[in-house]
Amino acid sequence: MKLDFYGIRATEALIAFSLLSRLPVPHLSDQAFDNAARAVWAYGIVGGVLGGIATLMGWGLIQAGIPESIAAGMALAVLMMCSGAMHEDGLADTADGLWGGHDRTRRLAIMKDSHIGTYGVLSLVVVTGTRWIAYALLLPVNPLAIIAVAALSRSMMPCLMAALPHARSSGLSHQVGRPSALNAAVSVGIASCIAALTSGATAAVLIACAAATVVLVGAISNRKIGGQTGDVLGAAQQLSEVTMLLVLTGLLI
Repeated sequence: MKLDFYGIRATEALIAFSLLSRLPVPHLSDQAFDNAARAVWAYGIVGGVLGGIATLMGWGLIQAGIPESIAAGMALAVLMMCSGAMHEDGLADTADGLWGGHDRTRRLAIMKDSHIGTYGVLSLVVVTGTRWIAYALLLPVNPLAIIAVAALSRSMMPCLMAALPHARSSGLSHQVGRPSALNAAVSVGIASCIAALTSGATAAVLIACAAATVVLVGAISNRKIGGQTGDVLGAAQQLSEVTMLLVLTGLLI
């Protein structure tokens, strides 16, 4: 029984890594992804690993004498490569759709379009630029906080998935399915433990900021398109990450 339990949990963790990263994982059958909604509990773990890889890259470059701004840019680039830049893509599509369309149908159509518009470009410039600057400030003095941010921002996505209906009957979020509130809570709980270990008492502030950001993103998305999509989840991750980074850099001043 224990072997079955741990085997199922290990498979679900691999599903989470397969969905949220481009890291190599063992081959999984198509049937395994039928339980993708149950794998959301591991989203915080995926975020912690991705954040750890980026942090190690940035911190290592700084130790090698590379300027902090360059090291931060390389850390951010590695993070994007390891995650497939899927959340950045979601941010751009969400910005274009929610602000570029005049009704629900048009907004969803814009978000599905692979082309990027003015709102999408500007959102990427502002958010990515802010993350880059924050990384440059944090890596020399508080590098582990980046791990906390990466874990918490991804762990919040299942909460949005559980709270809001699917805005369309297709797309990655719809394929994954709607997770239970318990699995969403476990995701946040695991990420909170990671944050506590890597950022200490500051973790409580980060959790509150991330939750507030995701609630705001969810409220806007629900009003404009009647639910959530994979793009909205990506936008929630990016915006909650940048909010936490702003708080952390503010504490340094």
